[in-house]
Parts: sequence; C-alpha cells; structure tokens
Amino acid sequence: MTKGLPADISESLGLIHRPRRNRKSEWARRLVRENVVTSNDLIWPIFIIEGEKQRVPVPSMPGVERYSVDEAVRAAHEAAEAGVPAIALFPFTEPGLRDPVGSEAWNPGNLVCRACRAIKAEVPELGLITDVALDPYTSHGHDGVMRGEEILNDETVRILCRQAVNQAHAGADVISPSDMMDGRVAAIRAALDFAGFQQVQIMSYAAKYASAFYGPFRDAIGTNATLIGDKRTYQMDPGNAEEALREVAQDIEEGADMIMVKPGMPYLDIIRRVKENFTVPTFAYQVSGEYAMIMAAAQNGWIDGDRAMMESLTGFKRAGCDGILTYFAVTVAKRLKG
Repeated sequence: MTKGLPADISESLGLIHRPRRNRKSEWARRLVRENVVTSNDLIWPIFIIEGEKQRVPVPSMPGVERYSVDEAVRAAHEAAEAGVPAIALFPFTEPGLRDPVGSEAWNPGNLVCRACRAIKAEVPELGLITDVALDPYTSHGHDGVMRGEEILNDETVRILCRQAVNQAHAGADVISPSDMMDGRVAAIRAALDFAGFQQVQIMSYAAKYASAFYGPFRDAIGTNATLIGDKRTYQMDPGNAEEALREVAQDIEEGADMIMVKPGMPYLDIIRRVKENFTVPTFAYQVSGEYAMIMAAAQNGWIDGDRAMMESLTGFKRAGCDGILTYFAVTVAKRLKG
C-alpha cells in the first residue's frame, strides 16, 4: 500500500460520479444509448445485369449478388418487407453497349430504366435512387467524356443531364450524381425541372474521394477491366478536408436536397464536419472495400462479423449521418426486425 493512503481509496476520494453505473446491465445501456441504428437509416445498393432468373455472386464481395431485372424485383420486395426505405441501382453494362461517350446512359431501354419501371410497378412504396455517372457505360471506364487523357467537364455535364431526365422518366425518385464534375448539380436540377420533374430529389455525391476502397465495386459493375488511368483529376484527394466543405457548400447552393460523403469509415471526420457546418440531410456510402474487409475478416474468424457490422453502422450515426448506403442493409433490417 502507498504510504499515506487509506485502504479504501475510493471512499477517501469521494467518487460521486461513477459512469459505470449506467453500463451495469443491458436495460441500463439501452436507456442511455445516444445513437441507435434503425431500418429507416438504411439504403441498399444492388447490382443489376442482363438476363432472366440470374443471381450472380460478386467474388470480391461475399454475400453480394448481381440481379437480373426479374430477380431485382424480388430483391426489392425483400428490402421493402424488411423495412428498408430505398434501394440504389448500379448496372453491369455489357461490353458491346459501352462506347467513348456512354450513349447507353440516355437509352430509355437501358438496364437501369427497365429495372426502375419493373420495381416501381411491383413495389411502388420503395424509394428508387439512381446513379448518374458515365463510368458504367463508357469504354474507357471514366465518369466523363475524354479528349486524350483529359476528362471534359462541360461536355460531360450535358450528357449527365440527359441521363438524369431519362432515369426520372423511368421512375427514379432520387437522382444521385456521383461523377464529381463541376456544376453538374445545378445543371441536373434545371434539366429535371424543365422536364417536369420538380419533385425528383437530388442526393449529391458531394465529397467523393479518389479512394482505394472502390475495387470490389468496380469488379461488380465491370469497370476494373476497362478503366484507363485513374480518377484523381475529378475525385477528391484523400488528404483534403476543407475542400470537402467547399464542395458540399457548392452542391447545396446548386440545389442538392441531400449530401453524401464517400467512402464512409475512413472519412468520419468529414461527415461530422459536414453535418455540423450545414445541418442538411447527410449520408455516407459504406463502400465495397469497407464491406469486403469486414466480411473477409469475419469469414476467417478474425472478428465477430455481426458485431463489427453493427458497430461500423453505429459509427456513421455517431458521426452525424441521417442515413447510410450499405450492402448490409437488408441483413441489418431483418436483424432489427427480430
């Protein structure tokens, strides 16, 4: 015993505040929990492919499949029944349909548009979010039109407007531009309004970083094989935070209804700063690489997969997210439903 201290040190120190009292049992922890994930927080990204009765696994994303349109309708039913409010659609475009300008993006009969119409006809209460970018449709795998090695901003924005209106005609509820071209939110908003789609929302990928965590996604939509170079001239540098706030401010000014940060877990500080500075509906995308790491570690027995899944989503809520795009969405919603 240290000289001069009584045997009962806690009594001598007068510990009035004992935070552990609020952690002593499950019911107590539930009462004081500050952040809770619910099914209302979840958006389920799904991949769609050509064909019928097709569910094709994505090897780099255990548990994730590509769905033909008919199977996507069944998946939409599953999401709605689990309590997930919305799904986000991403196409695997056949190589023969890709060209330098991504013309399949504005084809009314393209895969995304057919999926939108089919899902809306069967599950009208489910929100549909569609990605606006050219990378699933271009032969070079970039989000915009190229001249040499340069991505042409304004020429690309004009095409994105056609793509957005095309998706709105097909039944998309939310247009989500992920291309990171300058000025595209204002242009898309004007195009939607002019076409009579004033009620279609825009969820902007406002702070989208040039991240190493996108690899499995690019496998899923088939752009890993086509991508020429990288996307660092238009996606954000991972070292920048102030720039993210400027990007978000610009997109809000241009008419974005909701803001997204992508990726999620490596950028929780950006999510927090966006929410505190702008107080707009703020979302994060728990991207394919984040999902794949958790699943791979869980399958190898290195972590408790269920706990890691929930802990990661709680981290987004704690950082300030109003919602999360996650491949875990339906799994989590079913678990929460009991």
